[in-house]
Amino acid sequence: MTHEERRVILASSMGTVFEWYDFYVYGSLAAIIAQHFFSGVNPTAGFIFALLTFAAGFAVRPFGALIFGRLGDMVGRKYAFVVSILIMGLSTFLVGVLPASTSIGIAAPMILLLLRLLQGLALGGEYGGAAVYVAEHAPNHRRGFFTSWIQTTATTGMFLSLVVVLGTRATLGQEAFESWGWRVPFLISVLLLVISVWIRLRLHESPAFTRMKSEGRVSRAPIKEAFGQWRNLRLILLALIGLTAGQAVVWYTGQFYALYFLTESLRVDANLANILVALSLLLACPFFLVFGALSDRIGRKPIIMAGCLIASLSYFPVFKGLTHYANPALERAQQQAPVYVVSDPNACSLQFNPVGIASFTNSCDLLKAFMASHSVHYINQPAPPGSVAYAMVGDERIDSFEGTGLSRAEFALRESVLQASLREAIRSHGYPAHADPSQINYIMVLLLLFFLVLQVTMVYGPIAAMLVEMFPTRIRYTSMSVPYHIGNGWFGGFLPPVAFATVATTGDMYDGLWYPVIVCAMTLVVGMLFIRETRHNDLNAH
Repeated sequence: MTHEERRVILASSMGTVFEWYDFYVYGSLAAIIAQHFFSGVNPTAGFIFALLTFAAGFAVRPFGALIFGRLGDMVGRKYAFVVSILIMGLSTFLVGVLPASTSIGIAAPMILLLLRLLQGLALGGEYGGAAVYVAEHAPNHRRGFFTSWIQTTATTGMFLSLVVVLGTRATLGQEAFESWGWRVPFLISVLLLVISVWIRLRLHESPAFTRMKSEGRVSRAPIKEAFGQWRNLRLILLALIGLTAGQAVVWYTGQFYALYFLTESLRVDANLANILVALSLLLACPFFLVFGALSDRIGRKPIIMAGCLIASLSYFPVFKGLTHYANPALERAQQQAPVYVVSDPNACSLQFNPVGIASFTNSCDLLKAFMASHSVHYINQPAPPGSVAYAMVGDERIDSFEGTGLSRAEFALRESVLQASLREAIRSHGYPAHADPSQINYIMVLLLLFFLVLQVTMVYGPIAAMLVEMFPTRIRYTSMSVPYHIGNGWFGGFLPPVAFATVATTGDMYDGLWYPVIVCAMTLVVGMLFIRETRHNDLNAH
């Protein structure tokens, strides 16, 4: 690797690490952000709303890919990702100074959502630019290895966000951190922004784009060319369904959903869960480079498809293993004292209230909201139409009540009594309030988390090189960015709220895994049948 090649990789990677750090600090603090910006709704709705605001940044990533992809294909790779990093950095800093909803009311979550949308647009332009820029500097036989350095940046950025969050929490204490210290990780990003912009400004344009520009072959309408010609559009659709959709759900299941599962379902202390996930990221991170380099030898496709296959087959046993090793008391309680919610199925609402306006007042909803907020795995059983729902905890029956029509004061009183009865019942039957640190098998939990992140490295390490190699130079930035960000922004970004809402509705804490399993299986089938190997493609030849 020459000095210039090292500088290109370092500069591209450092800037991309910063952007991922900015993006994932929010994800690491979703529970606390819910308290400050969505305090006017019930805890279950507030947490889902916080996750959806996080997911909103993912939703607009494809539009960022279109905007910055067009700039990158028409003006240059360097210009596009300098602008994107400025937008990302400033949006993150503003989250850190945004007043809470108790100060400015509904404007707080609305501004927060706007800033997340700006972050998503910026990230939509960042990744494609960095991947294309590095790939167009790399020798043909080492593109997988060179671009795998970019692939480490998402995990490194997430790791950095966890370290900063943990360090700030440890320094300030839990009370101060939840009150105001959560803003610190957002505020210090302005320092990283200055460094990253300075690094980016020193870069030169990529050789492939410079050559194409000197020959007068720059596309005047890259979006129209990418999506208006079936030959290119077909490749974009195949890249989405046969590569990035499966890669995305593996990425988010192995890192974000695993963290949510530990903290929200298994009630592992947030600090401890963050440390375990951060260690698994640190241990697995070198394997991005290993699988990137291996893809230069055996191909990109076999490694990505193998990762999707292993993930779809292993998710249920791995997450059940996390329960066994992280909270054995919860596992025993579920086996010895199963919880049943007996209710009229037609009376139960979908436990999904993203905007906090639904009113869960009927007897079934009251029980399910409690179970979801207390991580109780329950089984639904039908009752006669019109009957009042009740819960069976072991052999103990707790009757709910119909809250419709009650005054606010009377409803609050009866809800408090119901929750106290339910809480006493689940505790008396062995359901723990929190995972006992002395009962956690730390080695096995860490190994399972490492295994999940290892699957991430298999699907993610080679994918940048493969996406770059699939498309011609004149529309490469746009064409590779759109399927990547639809896959990761939509299929991946909506995984946490969809999974959480699924679990809250069905009562089975593992049902959220069906979403990534089905998407992985889809990608595996389409990828094996229709995606061609790309490692021998010459980037300058087309």
